[in-house]
Amino acid sequence: MTTVVIVDDETLVRYGFELILGAAPDIDVVATTGDVDAVRTIRDHAPDVVLLDVRMPRVNGLEVLRELRAFPEPPAVAMLTTFDTDEYVGQAMELGAAGFLLKDTDPEGLAEYVRVLARGGVVLAPGVDRTKLFAARPSAPAPAVSDREHAVLRLVADGVSNPDIGRRLGVSTGTVKEDIRSLLAAFGVPTRVQLALRAAEAGLLDG
Repeated sequence: MTTVVIVDDETLVRYGFELILGAAPDIDVVATTGDVDAVRTIRDHAPDVVLLDVRMPRVNGLEVLRELRAFPEPPAVAMLTTFDTDEYVGQAMELGAAGFLLKDTDPEGLAEYVRVLARGGVVLAPGVDRTKLFAARPSAPAPAVSDREHAVLRLVADGVSNPDIGRRLGVSTGTVKEDIRSLLAAFGVPTRVQLALRAAEAGLLDG
């Protein structure tokens, strides 16, 4: 069971997301909250996934995200935004966000996005402007990758575990770990989430 906390200052948005996710048999929305109580609520419930509004009137979503990343075991966080041109999404990526969802995301896909987040993957809802994800830092040319490394990147972005990546590609788990270490170094990023986002920036996950 994947546990979820929804943070949004609009009651109707919280209710709608809770209603949609509550219909999934493997997802449990353990709490919904507005901005002021967000960090305390997330700390109390320790969810696997947090859906967090970027723009809230009293406590900015980026401030909440910054506090969550300091948790000993931070949840996977997807930012909720109304507009695909939201200027905050690049900053959120730098702070460790693992996804960006528009508030009008297709209800049929919402539960699957949450599952991908819970597996450690990255979600970019259709309509999110990828160029905004990397506005917070200078872009860099993508390094050359082999066909296998390209396949690894796609599976990492989908939240597939190292053993499962190995099984799908017919290689050992140790080989997968080495490939990921090499890719992290080549892209100059410290985490799998940022690796997947850099791959998306470079167009390596298109299609």
